[in-house]
Amino acid sequence: MTRDTKSDNKNEYTLTALAELLGAELVLRNGLTDATDILISGIAPLSSAIASQLSFCASAKHHAELIATSAAAVIVSADAVDDCPVHCLVHKNPYLAFAQLSHSFDLRPKPALGIHPTAVIAPTASIAEGARIAPGVVVMDYATIGCNASIGPNSVIEASAFIGDNVTLMANTNIGFAVKLGNDVRVDSGTVIGSDGFGYAPNPQVDAGHRWQKIAQLGSVVIGDRVEIGANTVIDRGALDNTVIEDDVIIDNQVHLAHNVIIGRGTAIAGCVGVAGSSTIGEDCTIAGGVCVTGHITIADKVTVLGMSKVTGSIKQSGTYSSGTGTQEISGWRKSAVRFTQLDALHQRVKTLEKQQKD
Repeated sequence: MTRDTKSDNKNEYTLTALAELLGAELVLRNGLTDATDILISGIAPLSSAIASQLSFCASAKHHAELIATSAAAVIVSADAVDDCPVHCLVHKNPYLAFAQLSHSFDLRPKPALGIHPTAVIAPTASIAEGARIAPGVVVMDYATIGCNASIGPNSVIEASAFIGDNVTLMANTNIGFAVKLGNDVRVDSGTVIGSDGFGYAPNPQVDAGHRWQKIAQLGSVVIGDRVEIGANTVIDRGALDNTVIEDDVIIDNQVHLAHNVIIGRGTAIAGCVGVAGSSTIGEDCTIAGGVCVTGHITIADKVTVLGMSKVTGSIKQSGTYSSGTGTQEISGWRKSAVRFTQLDALHQRVKTLEKQQKD
């Protein structure tokens, strides 16, 4: 947002400016015809917003909160305007509008422009114009950091890694050897990209040395544009080919993607998911929290896998998939667990009874 759309306070915007930014229709209350004097200092939920804040209503289930809100204005769809008691920013997709506007009120500071004196930069590394390199950062030989990239404190960019334009790495991230990040990528704190994959060959000659012979992981990780990766996530480098994360993928916290995994464009992966080596997840998939995906399988495009499911084989058609049982009261669950172990015997009894009936 440009300077002339703000008030003198860097965290305040006029309501008119926000409407223009969103391309939203401005509907004013109390007989007002001009919103240039209405200042917005933040965004808050309908139930807690105050008279200097903006809110949004993305669903009819929030109707009671909408009609009682104390916000200065609310982003609403056209069919909710009559129920909104305050100024309205009318948008066809209020939730998307809120998402776009949220960045204008993000107060988290970036590292200062330039290279902090405590950073260690190899003489062969390339740092583009507008980059921000925070305290304690290490950039190794032949690494490249693109225009307007922001590298958080104590992050490590290993040799020959490539960081695209407008990339944000939060504190304590590690980008491994020859890993490539596209443009507009965001990686949260504690994440490691390009660690060794879990590759070992069993050694039957135990007396001769190690039980397991480590396999050098000779591939890398290639990440596309506009990818977002949460905190404490690990993406392993490929054994021979690369691990690949395509454009517009979003990955939550504490996710593990093993070596040679491929994630298709636009896929969303929630927290605590594990994807074993050499599996491919298609485009526009949703993998919910705690899902386990076994290795060497393929999941088709536009597949949703519900939380805590275990995917043990390829999924060849789009759709929604689940495994396991839902929560139930403990005594009922124990009975179900016992009966599960009796299913084979029950099946055999049914077959015997059917045979007797036929005879």
